[in-house]
Amino acid sequence: MTVEEKVGQVNQRLYGWRAVDRDRRGGLRLSDYAREEIDRWGGLGALYGLFRADAWSGRTWTSGIRPEERAEAASVVQAAVAAADRHGIGALLVEEAPHGHQALGGTLLPVNLAVAATWCPESLAEAARGVGAELEASGVHIALVSALDVLRDPRWGRGEECYGEDPLLAAELTRAVVEGMQGEARSRVGDGGVGVVLKHLAAQGEAVGGRNGQSAHLGPHDLAEIHLPPVEAGLRAGALGFMAAYNDIDGVPCCANHDLLTTYLRGRHGFDGIVMADGLAVDRLAGMTGDLPTAARAALLAGVDMSLWDESFGHLAALAGDDEQVAAALDVACRRVLTLKDRFGLLGEPGRPVRLDADRSVVRLTAAQGVTRVASRRLAAESLVLLKNGPGGDGSAPLPLDAGRLRSVAVVGPYADDVPALLGDYVPPLPAGSNRSISEALRAVLPGTEVTVGETFEEVGAAAFAAADAVVVVIGGTSHRSYDDAFADNGAITGRTGEATGGEGVDLADVSLPAGQDDLLRAVRGATDTPVTAVVVSGRPHVLTGALEHCDAVLWAGYPGPYGGEAVAAALLGEAEPTGRLPMTLPRHPAAVPVRHNDRQSAVDCYRDAPEPVLLPFGFGLGYREVAVVGLDVTVRPDGVVLTVTAANRSEGPSSSVIPVFAHRSGGTRTPRTRELIAFGRLGVAPHATAEITWTIPADRVFADPGAATAVSRLDVAGLTRTIRPARG
Repeated sequence: MTVEEKVGQVNQRLYGWRAVDRDRRGGLRLSDYAREEIDRWGGLGALYGLFRADAWSGRTWTSGIRPEERAEAASVVQAAVAAADRHGIGALLVEEAPHGHQALGGTLLPVNLAVAATWCPESLAEAARGVGAELEASGVHIALVSALDVLRDPRWGRGEECYGEDPLLAAELTRAVVEGMQGEARSRVGDGGVGVVLKHLAAQGEAVGGRNGQSAHLGPHDLAEIHLPPVEAGLRAGALGFMAAYNDIDGVPCCANHDLLTTYLRGRHGFDGIVMADGLAVDRLAGMTGDLPTAARAALLAGVDMSLWDESFGHLAALAGDDEQVAAALDVACRRVLTLKDRFGLLGEPGRPVRLDADRSVVRLTAAQGVTRVASRRLAAESLVLLKNGPGGDGSAPLPLDAGRLRSVAVVGPYADDVPALLGDYVPPLPAGSNRSISEALRAVLPGTEVTVGETFEEVGAAAFAAADAVVVVIGGTSHRSYDDAFADNGAITGRTGEATGGEGVDLADVSLPAGQDDLLRAVRGATDTPVTAVVVSGRPHVLTGALEHCDAVLWAGYPGPYGGEAVAAALLGEAEPTGRLPMTLPRHPAAVPVRHNDRQSAVDCYRDAPEPVLLPFGFGLGYREVAVVGLDVTVRPDGVVLTVTAANRSEGPSSSVIPVFAHRSGGTRTPRTRELIAFGRLGVAPHATAEITWTIPADRVFADPGAATAVSRLDVAGLTRTIRPARG
């Protein structure tokens, strides 16, 4: 290959949704924009976002690529690339799949933070299998998947993209999403599944002040203990790619961090896939290096194999002619990209493009969508967390509501009748009327009940609250992107936002509920004696002190996805039991953040004006049925600890309970964390029965230093505790 051809293979400069146009008859053809880039390099390395549809791309159901057109669009691109490439090499088609495919007709899942509230990797793996099958049926090769960020500051707008604040929970869910999309040991890649590029590497959730993409101030121990476990879980699961993040760690940008991208990833862990830069992240290095060519050199030599939208990598051809290091590194990066293409059969033959059978593609896509929709509904139901449930004035629990006694229900709040607020950030437009809001779902399951709905107290009216048999207040936030919003050059919301109170580009200095919501809760509470339930739709840890004070019941719903309205209605009426647990700590005061369950020092009694900074702890969650941990058996062995937990269901119906195991580990050489999650699982228990769950936990997870004579671990499972020491072999 010529140097120019090699550079073409490591570039991913195009905004893919602009790669095809429609001809006069409505058919698809290659755009001049794409033709220019393909001809420039005599081929194409990768095409990002061919099917992307959202507010930033501007693609809608009238202007975007519909599901039944995906195979045609992919074939148009591949035919043009093969015709231009003298070797017949096709292009990698790369798509965003942060929580479902970001394309028209792509099946959406709850956002990662909501998925984390399920504490159920098995449910996520099933959903990821469906998403991977949808993508592969459409001709896609690579999915960009949010998984590696760990939520360490609620002010960060991208908290919804995290699998919570804990490294073990995030790691297990990362493993599940990779194995779901790729298959175990990459068995479904290109055959019912796609390759996964995990993002973002690394420590983006630690950015100072929760400010997106800024410096992560942490040392090597905290980096290794908090932010690298999900990375290593992805490596063990066989992820084919990683995306280098925007932030720097101790001053070194991730895109130029040789220790991170090469020494750690490839040297220590033997990674054999590709490293991709985040969008325009290489160009941003020019602020450090001085210009775009030296930015490209810094990223390439650090271990970045493929850029995203950058101009910088376009300078590599000129650099390689005079710089032996650049030339050698370019060869390595190009070989990695070609190796990945070979896995998908893209090396081909000159003049023979990759083509998809459109009819077969639609059949396979439809079948995959059926699987994903079922899995998305399951995740939505399992993600709901009951934060409070009475007691009411008569001492009983307000939830579940008794549908047979409800003559009138008042539903109020900014998100009471809002479907997009349930979806989270980075989503395509849904077909009109395809999914129900919370109020619509309640109306559907209460056909004989008068349901009064309004965004504000005044719209519902004091009389309706006073007369209602139940009141539901839907509060929280939204990361919905309006087509009228302004966007940065990488797609983040910029400037003053419209509706969004979260998402990329919407960091907050104050994580109290958005303006007026606490006032709404007080007004509703003062207008009725009937039980008031708050449903919190949110993608970050808001301060919910007012909600717990003014409401009889509180249900946290995260951004539960397109089936979230139905899931919430089912939980409120007892058709399903909320069994989720918080994947993050809820703060009591907006200025007492960040506060996490596994900090090294407690924040209790540190602030004179907020002596107890935690409102509800990581792992908290109630249920409708009484399931209690009644037994804890521990056997310490030289290689680890065998731990068995027994739970009893004292209720009339079956229940599923999340069992987390925490430890306080002391006796090592560093200040111990206040507590750490060392194991977890979901346990189904039959009515009036008991059930057991057993883990074998490695010694180095249970003890800070298994070889130290002073090592001690205090285990805690739902208040049952054991203090143990390492076994001596």
